[in-house]
Amino acid sequence: MLFKKKNPIGLDIGSSYLKAAQINDTKAGLELAFFDLLPLQPGIISDGVISDKKNLAVSIKELMRKVGVKKADAVIGMSGHASVIIKKITIPFMTEDELGDAMKYEAEQYIPFDINDVNIDFQILGPNIERDTQMDVVLVAVKKNVIKDYIEVVESAGLNPVVIDVDSFAVSNMYEINYEIEERGVVALVNVGAGTTNIDLLQRGITVFTRESAIGSNFHTDALERAFDISREDAERLKTGRSIEGISPDSVQTVLNTASDEIYAEIYRTFEFFKSSISEEEIGRIMLSGGGALLKGFSEMMAERLGINVQITDPFRNIKIPDKLDSGYLKEIAPIAAVSVGLALRRADDR
Repeated sequence: MLFKKKNPIGLDIGSSYLKAAQINDTKAGLELAFFDLLPLQPGIISDGVISDKKNLAVSIKELMRKVGVKKADAVIGMSGHASVIIKKITIPFMTEDELGDAMKYEAEQYIPFDINDVNIDFQILGPNIERDTQMDVVLVAVKKNVIKDYIEVVESAGLNPVVIDVDSFAVSNMYEINYEIEERGVVALVNVGAGTTNIDLLQRGITVFTRESAIGSNFHTDALERAFDISREDAERLKTGRSIEGISPDSVQTVLNTASDEIYAEIYRTFEFFKSSISEEEIGRIMLSGGGALLKGFSEMMAERLGINVQITDPFRNIKIPDKLDSGYLKEIAPIAAVSVGLALRRADDR
């Protein structure tokens, strides 16, 4: 008897939470096998770099026990501006094989690391719209020692890493499955995680600009901790809408709004750079995901500050949630699943 090989698990290793998803291919379409998450101890991950491999492996094993997985293939995502570099470059037309041979030379011009210390990958986007003899390429470089640490941890947790992706590309992959591609204008995929904010700008479904900022929803936690002189655990409780005696909800919201303004300012600067140096086409919509999307009033205030329509992303929009899973809970926390769902949609034989 032949048994169908299960699809890989999408493992999103964030600085505050581990998130894991698995998606099955069925005759009726895509179906969610599971999604779950587990909080991480502070300091295990910092700017995408693992500082405590032993405890991270223990946490991954615990999450796998929760979802009932002993061994499986895994697609893992990476982020962190100190270890991951993403650049869109414009170069003369050449074939993919030719570009593969030339990429080390091309990358040396854009990567601020020793070229021998990084793994390089690329994706050809297509012809440059302004220069008909050149093409646009997305170049990705990740430090080899960082990749090695992730692989060692995931393997020690009993998983087999088959693909290493980048978080912002995973969000784009998730979006492509769940939403129609817009023929005009620019769509901004903004994923506000705990330690980073990923911004991926799409024109006609193709990534034209990617940026990662080292400011995320931990900024809210830090602000609450300072403002009320409380522990980090209590600050997290306030951030997620729970109350603490002696601290009014209004004062909490004021602190959160001030911290949010810093994140909006970072996003605004990214948009302005894009419009001034890459494309004058208007950004028509922001698709917001990540833990930041779950904060009270965050998306509404973002729309007001930036003057752009903001929509909360639903990673399960075109993915069936079977009756055995709690669809109400999954829809409630859906934005936090964006990266793990995008990773779970990858297959080992994808380019």
